[in-house]
Amino acid sequence: MSEHAGDAATEAFVAHRNLLFTVAYELLGSAADAEDVLQETWLRWVAVDLGQVRDRRAYLVRITTRQALNRLRTLKRRRETYVGPWLPEPVLTAPDVADDVELAESMSMALMLVLETLSPAERAVFVLREAFGIGYDEIADALGKTPAAVHQIAHRARRHVEARRPREAASPAQTRAALQAFQRALETSDLQGLLDVLAPEVVAISDGGGVKQAAPHPIVGADKVGRFILGGVGRFGVRITVGPTVVNGHPALVVRADGELDGILAARVEGGRITGLYYVRNPAKLTHVVSETPLTRP
Repeated sequence: MSEHAGDAATEAFVAHRNLLFTVAYELLGSAADAEDVLQETWLRWVAVDLGQVRDRRAYLVRITTRQALNRLRTLKRRRETYVGPWLPEPVLTAPDVADDVELAESMSMALMLVLETLSPAERAVFVLREAFGIGYDEIADALGKTPAAVHQIAHRARRHVEARRPREAASPAQTRAALQAFQRALETSDLQGLLDVLAPEVVAISDGGGVKQAAPHPIVGADKVGRFILGGVGRFGVRITVGPTVVNGHPALVVRADGELDGILAARVEGGRITGLYYVRNPAKLTHVVSETPLTRP
């Protein structure tokens, strides 16, 4: 590669890097694997003859999508042997990410869990179309399928997701208010306070990855969830502190034990009450909650 071509390749990659990371992350649910996909994308990109590339952004998205799909198939097999429940890896995001409603909703912990139930092709089509607004022809090119086939996959994926996503997306203010009430109840060991903010059908999922202690199965029901949370806080003889943060474009809580990062707690809020609690304790999944990760759409 000539020096000029190398500079042009680097410039294009850097210009679209945040977009490529966002695409890979939403396809994989793992920031660490998304970074690996970007490395693979770069290695393939620098070998491309730029003179033959009409749309560099589209070409980069295509490479990233194909590399992410290859990795997603491997990850699905790996997650079958994962110890305990699996949750997406949270990423610390700037507060203004929440202003992009489509982006914030597409990367919420609740929706990313729904995306886990899709096939790799369905997930790719749904993410590229619904989250990034990429055209069917471009998606077909990225997946090596016909536009007609992509239309069918999109319809199937959309129907699957709509049946499982929250009936009414909570605003950041509503989520923040619910988490503040949850935090107050937690800090005062107020079971009734927890029951007031938890929906009767709430589901709590904790991910320790076999490294940190976590519930081996989802816990269902406000009373069971409330008692489990308060029992866990008092069980280990450490000082628990909780504070607000923003992960995946949504308000969340950062939990510390004796001043050390213990985990990230995200929530699904409907009608002002918490219907889903997602607590990530696996240390390997907490590397991207220390500094903000820049995310973007086209």
